[in-house]
Amino acid sequence: MLTVQDPHIIDPARTLSAEITAAYELVERGALAEAESACRRALALSGGRHPGAWTALGVVLREQKRPAESEQAYRRALKEAPRHVPAHHNLGALLSHLERAEEALVSLDRAAALGLKAPELYINRGRTLAQLYRFDEAEREYVRAVGLAPRNSMAQADLARLRHIRGDPAFARDMAAAAAAHPADIALHLAYAELLQRAGDLAAAERALRILLAKSGAIPEVRSVLASVLQEMGRLKEAETEALEAAIGRPNHSNVIATLVSIELARGQPDAALPFIRAQRQRQPLEQLWIAYEAIAARLLQDPLYRKLYDYERFVRVYELEAPATWRSMGEFNAALIEALRVRHRFAGHPLDQSLRNGSQSARSLLTDADAAVKALLDAFVTPLEDYRAALGTEADHPLSARNRGGISLQGCWSVELRRDGFHMNHIHPEGWLSSAYYVSVPVEVDDTEAKSGWIKFGEPRVPMPGVQAEHFVQPRAGRLVLFPSYMWHGTNAIHGEEPRLTVAFDATPRP
Repeated sequence: MLTVQDPHIIDPARTLSAEITAAYELVERGALAEAESACRRALALSGGRHPGAWTALGVVLREQKRPAESEQAYRRALKEAPRHVPAHHNLGALLSHLERAEEALVSLDRAAALGLKAPELYINRGRTLAQLYRFDEAEREYVRAVGLAPRNSMAQADLARLRHIRGDPAFARDMAAAAAAHPADIALHLAYAELLQRAGDLAAAERALRILLAKSGAIPEVRSVLASVLQEMGRLKEAETEALEAAIGRPNHSNVIATLVSIELARGQPDAALPFIRAQRQRQPLEQLWIAYEAIAARLLQDPLYRKLYDYERFVRVYELEAPATWRSMGEFNAALIEALRVRHRFAGHPLDQSLRNGSQSARSLLTDADAAVKALLDAFVTPLEDYRAALGTEADHPLSARNRGGISLQGCWSVELRRDGFHMNHIHPEGWLSSAYYVSVPVEVDDTEAKSGWIKFGEPRVPMPGVQAEHFVQPRAGRLVLFPSYMWHGTNAIHGEEPRLTVAFDATPRP
């Protein structure tokens, strides 16, 4: 028996624990490939039997956007140790992220039954219960989260967003109280200011940001958010000053650079924006936002690249869908969709982090919806998507056609109901490749070809830019599907009557 530690003998359990610890530290640093290697070494040391190693691998795979493999890793952890609380919780969080709410709740409830009491559990339960339209329970879970961790900006923002869509006028009260109680918490104050900005209270957002800067110094991320607020207020010169200073402090921060680029374009200075755009296009060639900004810069410079990217005749395609076999007509089919979707629009207000105003959005992805009409609609999208791909071609020098390889996967699908004075702000879809609008029902006012109420419009960016207005419109019609590149700026003109406009939309990405 050894009485002292022999430096030549390695304790396998100690090494295994060190590999798992290293994996989590590597995830925090964004070194995901190295983190995965650490997990694989830990699994090798345990003969593939250690639940903690499988759980750590699940975390890494999720961060790598490999959700199916992440789910398998968590389930393997639970096979090895059915009472392993982190695996139950993380599996529930993953399933909630995938909007498989019923399954998610089972895993999260199991983690709770095994004794877990943590803000993260209550945040994930809140999100899952909201997806299931169990709003009172969801709000209680978020309240529990902020009660345990009032400085948790994610929990506070989730609670405020839920209250906002429920029509609560004091939706941000808990976050405001937490910010007042913790004046030195920069992350919390910044999240509060961003929430105020999204809610449209720009003056309050500016005040909060200036107080934060006065207390904490010239933090680049704070100056960048202030620049964005000032831009929305139309104070472009002040916005540019803040954005430039922020970019000097964070030259590789994508969001900081995006704010500066947007302001330079809004000031009519595409030459100043282009070096930043080109650098980001090199770093993130598939990121739709940078393609969108590149197009706007080209338009301001009268560069032919703009028409290559915004070729409306080629890239904005309109399809009139045919009724699925179970329904006798599109009218009957859309009536079934209306019946299915209306019960999914139970919110009084619009979500703060989406483009729509004066309306509501379904609480979860329709890709997981069990309704027969919804499933039939998803199937009906296949033929138009294949037709679009066939017409698109595979030119390697175009960011849209260059990705036209293999099949297509839908990455998200949701329904939006616009009500009186409802519209979509101009936006792009950063996670997509192709985006869409399918019209389930439209108000009579869309027939007015002069007013174009409720029409989808293309070419106009989120914030005003000189000489950059909408230049292409498509009239809504029940049964009509519009497909277009995700990088194209698009929004809608407002509807004004009492009759709502009901749509379904999705993003699609290439599948190898």
